[in-house]
Amino acid sequence: MIHGADLLTIALLVALEGLLSADNAMVLAVLVLGLPKSHQRKALRYGIVGAFAFRTTATLAAAFMIRLGWVKLVGAGYLLYLVYRHFGGSGGAEERRTPPPAKPWLGLTAFWATVVKVELTDIVFAIDSILVAVAMSPKLWVILTGGILGIIMMRLVIGQLLSLVERYPPLVDGAFVIIAWVGFKLLVEYLHVEGYIGFEIPKWLSLGLIVVIFATAFFYARFDEQRRRRTSRASR
Repeated sequence: MIHGADLLTIALLVALEGLLSADNAMVLAVLVLGLPKSHQRKALRYGIVGAFAFRTTATLAAAFMIRLGWVKLVGAGYLLYLVYRHFGGSGGAEERRTPPPAKPWLGLTAFWATVVKVELTDIVFAIDSILVAVAMSPKLWVILTGGILGIIMMRLVIGQLLSLVERYPPLVDGAFVIIAWVGFKLLVEYLHVEGYIGFEIPKWLSLGLIVVIFATAFFYARFDEQRRRRTSRASR
């Protein structure tokens, strides 16, 4: 029987998924930028199938999820590598803000390699969401419904992020600053879980800093676009 409390829990899980996945959305948007525009959302659609499958499997095995601290360490290393590759390149700002084309990987085509990277990123970021969901309700169908609806909402957010980045290229730099913060946060979480440090970064601070970085990058990108337009008009 479906109770009102179950529906309320699902709504809360969807909201929490959106909050906990703000960093995930930005990372996934950056991962697919290297694909042709017509393939970006297609890669995300394929990726969402894998996200559903993993979410279901991981929820059934939620008791073991807490042991996957090493996943966060690997995820942190990969994200920080992406940041180093972006800002450490020899090109200027314009070249840096133009995403490099996606490349084949492990024998896969560029498209499927990107889909696999999207899947792996989903796994890294799903751990927190699953543990929160299991703590909120003992009912499997409630947890899965909330998680699946949350994933769909996150994919919609990614679509909007892609549109913004395409319109304002300087946002790419802001996205990588956020990715650097996310990588650092995952590293701190790993060290905390393993007992190396006695503190962790509060969720409100993590999300708040992401919002501040994105807002700063967005306003800078708009200012840069307006400056370019004025320069273009003045040169005519």
